[in-house]
Amino acid sequence: MAEPLVALENVQKLYRTDRMETIALQGVSLAIERGEFVSIMGPSGCGKSTLLNLLGLIDRATSGEVSFAGQSVNSLRDVELARLRNRELGFVFQSFHLIPDLRVTDNVEVPLLYGKHSARERRERVREALAVVGLEARANHFPSELSGGQQQRVAIARAIVGRPRLLLADEPTGNLDSQMSEEIMALLEKLNRERAVTVVMVTHDKAKAERSHRILRIFDGQLVH
Repeated sequence: MAEPLVALENVQKLYRTDRMETIALQGVSLAIERGEFVSIMGPSGCGKSTLLNLLGLIDRATSGEVSFAGQSVNSLRDVELARLRNRELGFVFQSFHLIPDLRVTDNVEVPLLYGKHSARERRERVREALAVVGLEARANHFPSELSGGQQQRVAIARAIVGRPRLLLADEPTGNLDSQMSEEIMALLEKLNRERAVTVVMVTHDKAKAERSHRILRIFDGQLVH
């Protein structure tokens, strides 16, 4: 049986200050299989974003084990985690996080600047990513010249330009109207279906969550079955 793409085993995440200790996640064990589309749901403050950050190798677990493609990442140095994220993961956020002074094509290229890609390969990958999201004609526009939905498409192009195996989306339709939300959901489904990109999405929208293969529900830092 193939190893899951990313797995957590009895993971706990604590946040400590001088005055208090907050348990963000407690005893979480789960596996995300290759090619899955998984949604994470739960009330505000329940630990959804913390879980996404652990799956995305952004945060480190306080205890328990996190593995990616069968390899434990607990002992990896920060620079090794950064390389792994750049090579294997893509991130999409509610607020787009585009660089306003850069044109679309340059925004999409940013993740490739941290890898070993020639200028020609970077250009080809940027063109490919923009074609996937249907924004080739907007390549030389600035973010301020785009609608919210178009900006989120640019963000998705940036997330997939490195050809990641795992795409993590934190409320990707949260700032969009219903039509734009539908376009972004259809695009995530297409990436999962046609390109075998594993997708993990945090959402408050039950109807959107039900379009994924599986829903993980979290409450007070624990998975609820």
